[in-house]
Amino acid sequence: MATKGFVIYLLAGFSVAILSVFFVQNFKNGDFEPKLYQSSNLLQRPVGSEDKVWPELEFSWRIVLATVIGFLGSACGTVGGVGGGGIFVPMLTLLLGFDTKSAAAISKCMIMGASASSVWYNLRVPHPCREAPILDYDLALLFQPMLMLGITVGVSLSVVFPYWLITVLIIILFMGTSSRSFFKAIEMWKEETILKKSMKEVPVNSRGELVIDTVYEPLVPKEEKTALEIFKFNLNLKRILVLFVVWFVFLLLQVFKNDLVACSPLYWVLNLIQFPAALAVFGYECVKLYKESKKRRLEGNRESICEADIQWTATNLIFCALCGILGGTVGGLLGSGGGFILGPLLLEIGVIPQVASATATFVMMFSSSLSVVEFYLLKRFPIPYALYLMSVSILAGFWGQCFIRKLIAILKRASIIVFILSGVIFASALTMGVIGIEKSIRMIHNHEFMGFLDFCSSQ
Repeated sequence: MATKGFVIYLLAGFSVAILSVFFVQNFKNGDFEPKLYQSSNLLQRPVGSEDKVWPELEFSWRIVLATVIGFLGSACGTVGGVGGGGIFVPMLTLLLGFDTKSAAAISKCMIMGASASSVWYNLRVPHPCREAPILDYDLALLFQPMLMLGITVGVSLSVVFPYWLITVLIIILFMGTSSRSFFKAIEMWKEETILKKSMKEVPVNSRGELVIDTVYEPLVPKEEKTALEIFKFNLNLKRILVLFVVWFVFLLLQVFKNDLVACSPLYWVLNLIQFPAALAVFGYECVKLYKESKKRRLEGNRESICEADIQWTATNLIFCALCGILGGTVGGLLGSGGGFILGPLLLEIGVIPQVASATATFVMMFSSSLSVVEFYLLKRFPIPYALYLMSVSILAGFWGQCFIRKLIAILKRASIIVFILSGVIFASALTMGVIGIEKSIRMIHNHEFMGFLDFCSSQ
């Protein structure tokens, strides 16, 4: 019920925000001038279309502060499974002085580095509760194609949408997801407290054991796996190959599209091909989950197919598809990896925090690396800066995971991950919101165009 209410909140907020553009645009000086978009982009250039501004990489208090922010943002972002793009982009533009598009490109590099090191760490970690890989490949295959499709949509919308509207949508989305995650973290904390008290008397085997580990001595000693055995068990090369093929198809389409004239017939063909490519993989995984779920229900087996603690019905699958596209769209608008939607969504459908963080980071590694390769081919970021900040993120992603996992093992509270996730999203809402509002006010003072831009002439 709470999930449906949250979805209604998002849809209502987005609808009101988008419809408000029509009124802002058409009511001018008290007169109604019906007009849907501006065909010229001379009055307002789309986000990220400004000239390249690349400061020199030299030692200063700015680079030191950026290193600290980048390290903490990467560590917390990968632990929460959200990446941290909402923190990196403002840091790169305000502190270091990069233009918006270059900042988004370097942000993707940082997310890719942190995600890759986090995945490497998670591959060496066993599942906290049962005999299963800590990376849920079924959920990764379900969400990755839709996430990449959404990123394509988001990049296109960033050209058309006015800057102030993007700011409003970011605030609505981030405040909603951060508050929802925060309340969920509080619920988990309370459940963990009850379970910890009950375990002092007698171990229990309830739904709560998915939240914290139950400590007991088994009748038959469990054989401990070596680090190499855990790594091999977590590594599913067949599923990774499928994910890589999807990644490569989207990369080729994006590279070919960049060399075409906007809105030409071939341009639209390459855009439309992305839909069947994404839907084919998504549909295959949907059919697999639906059939297996139906078979288990008929047999009276209540065990979940994957980590998600839901019934895989047609309604739930459609809901996951929409959320995947929404997460990718936000990633395309912001220069993030789409984890701001995927992380909270995995928790919402019943995935335990450790697996949710590992799976969301795994998916983000593919989506962010796609953008990094594309930005590199377009020469959209300076190599020295990108390598330096990516190195910082790689270290942060690994040690952040290491520290939090050890903290969870000591405190027996996996809700820490959800609190971090909520905090990163809230911090991103503040930084992106403040910057967006300030820039929007400046545009109003300059009497710049505040409506939709024409897609073809704004490319």
